[in-house]
Amino acid sequence: MIGQLPAGTRVYLSCKPVDLRKGFDSLGAYVAEALQDDPYSGAIFVFRGKRADYVKILYWDGSGMCLFAKRLENGDFAWPPVVRDSVQMTPAQLALLIEGIDWRRTHAPAPSVAIPIHL
Repeated sequence: MIGQLPAGTRVYLSCKPVDLRKGFDSLGAYVAEALQDDPYSGAIFVFRGKRADYVKILYWDGSGMCLFAKRLENGDFAWPPVVRDSVQMTPAQLALLIEGIDWRRTHAPAPSVAIPIHL
């Protein structure tokens, strides 16, 4: 289970499906070669296979490489179209994705303006 992520954690979604038989080393190599990023950077990398009901999440926690997997029993994970290699998302969007909620349809509210109240 992934808990509360530290502020500023970068999350990348690999747009292209990958072979989810891959493990730590193969997914780490995919991050380095295809996504042109460092798998040991502390960023979170999310992958899915051809069927959209299964994801794997790879990240370095400072002491070792972590690999999480989740399969939905009903439905599919929402995924962006393959227009580039990866898409950056927020930790909140990752939480929605993991729950099987379409994170692409959520929008953060605009910052509110504080209205002074005089008592």
